[in-house]
Amino acid sequence: MILVIAINSYLPLLIIVIIGIVGFCVYYFNPKQVILRTLSKIPNRSIGSLRSNKLTKITGKALHVKAALIAPLSKRKCVFYTMKIEKKVSTGKSSHWKTIIKEEKVQDFFIDKDGEYVIIKPVQNPKNFISYLVTDQTASSGTFNEPTPEFESLLNRYNIDSSGFFGFNKQLRYTEGIIEIGETITVSGIAKWKQLSEPIPEYTYSKIAALDSTDKQKLIITDLPMANVSRHK
Repeated sequence: MILVIAINSYLPLLIIVIIGIVGFCVYYFNPKQVILRTLSKIPNRSIGSLRSNKLTKITGKALHVKAALIAPLSKRKCVFYTMKIEKKVSTGKSSHWKTIIKEEKVQDFFIDKDGEYVIIKPVQNPKNFISYLVTDQTASSGTFNEPTPEFESLLNRYNIDSSGFFGFNKQLRYTEGIIEIGETITVSGIAKWKQLSEPIPEYTYSKIAALDSTDKQKLIITDLPMANVSRHK
């Protein structure tokens, strides 16, 4: 009996500790924090000082190599976008958001740092990079919330009906993250120097720096402003 009373007296504290541990783990291991911690340990170099086969990080402006991608909702020109459409689903007494469309598109791009260029070549299959893009655009609809014409057009493009059986709007939400042309981003990878196959306007050198991936080291791509914080060499 005494033992039971003692356990019961400490139960609220134990619950608080467990909740704290779970909360810390969720924060510590979420993709954003993992990427920021990893990048903080990688040296940030100027492009001219890159050493071949060394892991490094570059922060600069994203530029397109070929015709830029167009973001699905914002219609902005970009080299990388991610988008997600979710629908609220009710199951008895509870409800949750279910992903019905998830799309990610990326292309080769340059990073311009102080007039010097490095080329990045992400591959989606097999995927040679990890990424985190800040959400730039959102949209939603619901029972008393009509979708905007732009959101309705996007839903139609993906064959999603915005209304249900009785004509009420479905609860839908959309998020979009992009790397816009000219946006400051950070990329890490294994440095290489490569021969140019075609000249680049206003770039007078025959070789160009590249950040590559390996079997053990994927590219990291992000537009998080704090990703530039690291030790400098």
